[in-house]
Amino acid sequence: MFKKVIGQDQNEPVRPAAPVPHPETRAPEPLVPAAPSHGAQVTPAPARPSPAATRNVLSSDVEIKGTVKFTNDLVVDGKIEGEVSSEGNLTVGENARIKAEIKTATVVVYGKVHGNITGSERVELKASAEVVGDIKTKTLSIEAGAIFVGKSTVGTPTQAVSQASSGSKPAASEKSSSDSPKQGTLAGTNS
Repeated sequence: MFKKVIGQDQNEPVRPAAPVPHPETRAPEPLVPAAPSHGAQVTPAPARPSPAATRNVLSSDVEIKGTVKFTNDLVVDGKIEGEVSSEGNLTVGENARIKAEIKTATVVVYGKVHGNITGSERVELKASAEVVGDIKTKTLSIEAGAIFVGKSTVGTPTQAVSQASSGSKPAASEKSSSDSPKQGTLAGTNS
């Protein structure tokens, strides 16, 4: 392309104009201040990190005594003694040995846990899992081969809550033996 130049000296060489980037082709600016890089290339941080990007891992050579708190996901393959609490998801790896009270949204156990587990959403015991302690959760999944020694409280009782809130209690003569939970059945389920 040719560019018409007005008022330029004949003896001065013609320089091509520097390209002006269009707003839609400019590189996005980082949303968070970049940490000093030691030869590493810095990429802009996404507006909302994906769950896979925020997964924390404690490898098998890590031992922690005390309270562990995290935000998103934590994979433990080491040893923890104390308490684990979060609104996120905990995965207990096959090499993990945990002696702790666990209170998270979901817990998936492949290793050993000695302590009570409270999962606000779900608890899964895989075939290699060994849990000694009580479990309280909305949904419980136990694979064949898993070891579980303790009590479990699964789900939220809707029938018992509605009777208690209405103030009506069945008379002792109305209560049949089929209403009381038996070993091997879950309370709150009718067959």
